[in-house]
Amino acid sequence: MSRQTAYIYSDSFQKYDLSPWHPMKPVRLMLTAGLMRAYGLPQRDNVSEVEPRLATDEELELIHGPEYIGKVRELSAPGAREGDGMGWGLGTGDNPVFVDMHEASATIAGGAVQAADLVMSGELDHVFHFAGGLHHAQRDRASGFCVYNDVAIAAAHLKHKYGARVLYVDIDAHHGDGVQNAFYDDPQVMTVSFHESGRHLFPGTGFTSQLGEGAGRGYAVNLPLEPFTTDSVMLDAFDRLVPSLARAFKPDMIITQNGCDAHWSDPLAHLSLTMEGYAGLAARMHELVHEVCEGRWLASGGGGYQAYTVVPRVWTQLMGEMAEVRLPEELPAGWREFCGRFADSEVPLYLTRDDHAPEADAATLEMIRAATGAAIEELRATVFPLVGA
Repeated sequence: MSRQTAYIYSDSFQKYDLSPWHPMKPVRLMLTAGLMRAYGLPQRDNVSEVEPRLATDEELELIHGPEYIGKVRELSAPGAREGDGMGWGLGTGDNPVFVDMHEASATIAGGAVQAADLVMSGELDHVFHFAGGLHHAQRDRASGFCVYNDVAIAAAHLKHKYGARVLYVDIDAHHGDGVQNAFYDDPQVMTVSFHESGRHLFPGTGFTSQLGEGAGRGYAVNLPLEPFTTDSVMLDAFDRLVPSLARAFKPDMIITQNGCDAHWSDPLAHLSLTMEGYAGLAARMHELVHEVCEGRWLASGGGGYQAYTVVPRVWTQLMGEMAEVRLPEELPAGWREFCGRFADSEVPLYLTRDDHAPEADAATLEMIRAATGAAIEELRATVFPLVGA
């Protein structure tokens, strides 16, 4: 039987536009939805396209303070002074203020809550909210291109409304610090983050020693990765950590943050995943949700700054996996022509075929394998006993 799936999308997501020069370009969302449509996904019996709704203040306050929400509203007006937001992480290079900032951000957060309800209610098996994954936003501070932390809000909503145990798995190149911080002492939400080491990349956190605190000790799991980490290292790390943690934790739902800035060509990070690596991760996550939580899966987007050549392909590939649809390898010609109107580089011909990442030398690759293996063994020795894995 085909799994019932959906993706959340509205052209209003284009309003989350931090500035014309900003690396997080909202066109990547439009191009992703366009590629899914070009492949005919929403015309299938088991795939729906769902319009998001605005999150309520009550929902936003599951994670964010009311004064911060008020400040975001205040700075959303035309002519707002950027300097008034500096104490809140707003008006910075990473997080410039923009007109309708609150509405744009709350629509992304509302889409995440909506997705959580659609899955937890049993109406759908899997939902992909690729505009979401804004995992750096803190309780009272914007950070790392993120204003409201939609994935943390969704996890808190699942916990408060349904009493659900939530496993959050983050494969963005950047550590999911905002989600971790929201649940650092909470054994009902386990956060697992694979990311480039904070020794090399923003936000400078996510080390193996960060395990959670109090009742939540053992429920924050971090695997920092060395620059040039490859598909094989990443997939092996996933296999040695996530299934065992998931089986021990017994979640009611899994939320994944599927940032695609670990791709070898991404301009903001230094990892070396390929399209095949992302396909392997998607297949593993899909298998796992059916094993441990009856298929309940909310997938979000995240980072990814090759807006034309990588992001739409990774996320459309993931939607195909969720819907159990084998997509043709050749990208639809109409979509390629449409993408070419915006692209600042040549549009790829194929969905999963990828230029090979530039390989590090043998000594560097051996160092990467050794460092990652040691970190995995450390986590298995420290975290696994705490959570019964």
